Amino acid sequence: DLDICAADVMNAYINAECREKIWTIAGPEFGITEQGSVMIIKRALYGLKSSGAAWRALFASTLTDIGFTSTLADPDVWIRAQVKPDGFEYYEMVLVYVDDIMVLAHDVKPTMDAISALYHLKEDSVGEPTRYLGANVGKYQLPDGRECWSMTGRDYVKNAVKNLEATLSREGVKLRSKADRPMHMNYRPEVDVSDVLDEKMTTRFQGLLGVLRWAVELGRVDILVEVSMLSSHNAMPRVGHLQAAYDIFAYLKKHENSTLVFDDAIPFIDERRFHRANWYDFYGDVSEAIPPNMPQPRGKNVKMSCFVDADHAGNLATRRSHTGIFIFLNKSPIVWYSKRQNTVETSTFGSEIVAMRVATEMIEGLRYKLRMFGVPIDGPTDVFCDNKGVVSNTSVPESQLTKKHNSIGYHRIREACASGTIRIAKEDTGTNVADLLTKPLPTPQRKFLLTMITY
Repeated sequence: DLDICAADVMNAYINAECREKIWTIAGPEFGITEQGSVMIIKRALYGLKSSGAAWRALFASTLTDIGFTSTLADPDVWIRAQVKPDGFEYYEMVLVYVDDIMVLAHDVKPTMDAISALYHLKEDSVGEPTRYLGANVGKYQLPDGRECWSMTGRDYVKNAVKNLEATLSREGVKLRSKADRPMHMNYRPEVDVSDVLDEKMTTRFQGLLGVLRWAVELGRVDILVEVSMLSSHNAMPRVGHLQAAYDIFAYLKKHENSTLVFDDAIPFIDERRFHRANWYDFYGDVSEAIPPNMPQPRGKNVKMSCFVDADHAGNLATRRSHTGIFIFLNKSPIVWYSKRQNTVETSTFGSEIVAMRVATEMIEGLRYKLRMFGVPIDGPTDVFCDNKGVVSNTSVPESQLTKKHNSIGYHRIREACASGTIRIAKEDTGTNVADLLTKPLPTPQRKFLLTMITY
């Protein structure tokens, strides 16, 4: 229930003074009378190594002067205690990314006026954001009539596909016309034995992979596992890997609209799914570590949920498993993670424990960050896993570990349960959205799970 206003600061760096004494000899462009003179550079020009730091320090002092405090979890997230006309207390926020500014408040005008009084803002940039860091953002109307903010990489993807097609057309090559999925389900990059790419094509592959990685950051979770699999071959890609990258672009061309909607509704959770236990005899009077220097929580509570899964021994070359994790705040997807595990696990239980440990650490990090932003968290994070053995071993105190190799992760997760940081429930494999991020799924299953995340 807050307004959002974005703005770009025009020629941001040269608002700040140079941090060092830097000089140059004037060239002919300074005119005949000045040519050859020694000129002192007074402003933080673009290109100087210290200009970014000078601008950041200047703008930080401005935000401090108007009452904002930099958060310890992210120094470029600034908060200020505010009260709505109806008495509701919350934190006004200013998010800064170099010269991009975003203000969140019930009345954004005072803050924007204070900033615009000191800096020249690009006129067409001030207002509700339509683009942010390459993503298209805007309001989205849900089927029940509510409006939520949304994010999509539509324009970024269209331009990326257009640029690749222009390059390929000069070589007489076209992207595939049939592309109902990013990668053939049976294709495994790790066992591809096609020729190694030459230097020119290796550079192209690495560039395309960089583009795809940013598309994932902008919300294209539907290509994440394929991009993750190809990323393992960034140092020595093969012809087949480059073709697989082309196929992902062909898929993006056919499926350019994939929108993440930040739904603020609280999800309904059946409390009967969770096992209630007394952990005192095992871990003592353990409790979640609350940052002592966090600001007083203000605003509406958020409920955190996490889906976690692992593809056991999915890598055919090394037999390493692949971890997939989705973290939601209320019904909004916030974190998506897909990565090959660092160890070879001899059982499904072992790979799922490794994935659960990674998820636990990510959850703890996000809970810390939210608390340092002044956001109140509603209870423990609900974690959903489709492995019954893992659920039992980590949520029932009396359960015993049978694999000593996994003992560190096992106790790490159980202690998080005992402290009230997380609680774990069984999720059916067919509805575990984290399965999307562990391996290429059959097209019908893939499409079904995507409908639970994207619009």
